[in-house]
Amino acid sequence: MGNLHEKLSLIQRDFKSKKSRYNSFGKYNYRSAEDILEALKPVNKQYNVYFTITEEHCGFSEAVPMIKSTATIFDGDSGDSISATAIVGVDLLQKGMQVPQAFGSASSYGKKYALGNLLLIDDTADADATNNHSKTKPELKGDDLEKAVAYIKGGGSVAAIKSKYSLTKEIEQQLATL
Repeated sequence: MGNLHEKLSLIQRDFKSKKSRYNSFGKYNYRSAEDILEALKPVNKQYNVYFTITEEHCGFSEAVPMIKSTATIFDGDSGDSISATAIVGVDLLQKGMQVPQAFGSASSYGKKYALGNLLLIDDTADADATNNHSKTKPELKGDDLEKAVAYIKGGGSVAAIKSKYSLTKEIEQQLATL
């Protein structure tokens, strides 16, 4: 069937993993490390390979613990292996998370991205690559526009409104003339 490099090349070309998870807050579908590993099970038998993921603490960056995840494919025929890594930080100050949850979340991301690096999973269409985690400013309209007008008339600044809302050129000009 060829050497491990040839096997991995075929796996990278043909591998598909569904985005079976849904983030209701961000309203997007995504795949997890577990989804990727589940989709790899038929590949193991087909190519006589197996995959492992290891993790290690690899220090601190600006007081943020760093985890290095390594995904490895092993060839059952030759014993050869190829690895890819991902390094993620652990956000210990993430609101609403206990320390074990923060490490677990970082661990999941590290595994997912190490596997993605090994398997050449294109994340440009994946929610983690395109999701802005609600950082896009909402458009200023309706009741919010009325409040903005009152704010400007009361001495507020257009710059303060622009820091919170996305403004069309017309609305920005209208507010600037108040």
